[in-house]
Amino acid sequence: MKVDAFLTEPELSTIAGLAPAYELAGYDGLFLGETRCDPFLPLTIAAEHTSRMDLGTGIAVALPRSPMHLASTGYELQRYTEGRHILGLGSQVRAHVERRFSADFSPPARRMAELVRGIRAVWSCWENDEPLDFRGEFYTLTLMTPFFRPRRSEFGLPGIYLAAVGDVMTETAGAVADGVFLHPFSTPHYIATRSLPALARGRAKSDHADGRFEVAASVFVATGDTEEEVSEQTASVREQLAFYGSTPAYRPVLEAHGWPGVQEELQRLAAARRWSDMAAVIDDSVLDAFCVRGHRGDVAGEIVRRYATLVDRISFYTPEAAGARQWADLADLVRSGARASSDTNRVPAS
Repeated sequence: MKVDAFLTEPELSTIAGLAPAYELAGYDGLFLGETRCDPFLPLTIAAEHTSRMDLGTGIAVALPRSPMHLASTGYELQRYTEGRHILGLGSQVRAHVERRFSADFSPPARRMAELVRGIRAVWSCWENDEPLDFRGEFYTLTLMTPFFRPRRSEFGLPGIYLAAVGDVMTETAGAVADGVFLHPFSTPHYIATRSLPALARGRAKSDHADGRFEVAASVFVATGDTEEEVSEQTASVREQLAFYGSTPAYRPVLEAHGWPGVQEELQRLAAARRWSDMAAVIDDSVLDAFCVRGHRGDVAGEIVRRYATLVDRISFYTPEAAGARQWADLADLVRSGARASSDTNRVPAS
């Protein structure tokens, strides 16, 4: 099991120092999210200052971009990172796609599947000197003259990973992608009973099912060296879980545990703008399904116990923006614990 770091707010001014620090700390991958900054720009700087880690977007918002934009950027970053790039894509929700990006929000899973196939069609054109002739429901790509064709990559093609929560998008990831980013608002129970079966259904329909497929998950962690630190971080995790739980898209996770009322109450409070009351809805049973909490020396073993048989990559979703870098010791413990654990009970995604 690889241990990754995710930066949700990467900045051009700080990434040159952060990226090598993560690599020196032993992380296997660094993924940059799209919030206040385009993730591809700092990723380029991260490539200049690292040599070993996987470098990817985690995630770039896909639907407002064309397959050609993403194919070109991913292809160039694969060369620039010397084969270490992972193109992580997510659909985002309707409000952001339509009102933040002023783009079309057609059926997201169907469109994401076609977008990925369009990217692969562009890459096949460049790699195999084939005509570009992709015609789908949402995208048409039929023009590629020699002037616009980049030189063939000597490092192969980047992997494409899709972010997913619900069954349909998860099955889509299994069918068209090389990996999946499972949303932090997932639990080991949900992954085992819903996510992995959906991935298996998708992989059964994939035209490249023989290739390697990675399952990446992010776990909420509340830890520290003192009870006060653990308590402070636990309070932050409750607030974050309440925010996610109020979103209808994440209702299936709560339903899988028999907690549909939690989502209904959180949605009611959010609609009334009673933000400060929402965290109280996340009681300890809900909290502990999503979050590993305790002293630093104790949580690593619990993370391995919960996730080593389910996923290939793990990251820490912490209340601190720089927590992953600061918790290199935890990353080392998780990595060594995963190596020592048997994978005979690994639940296959394909």
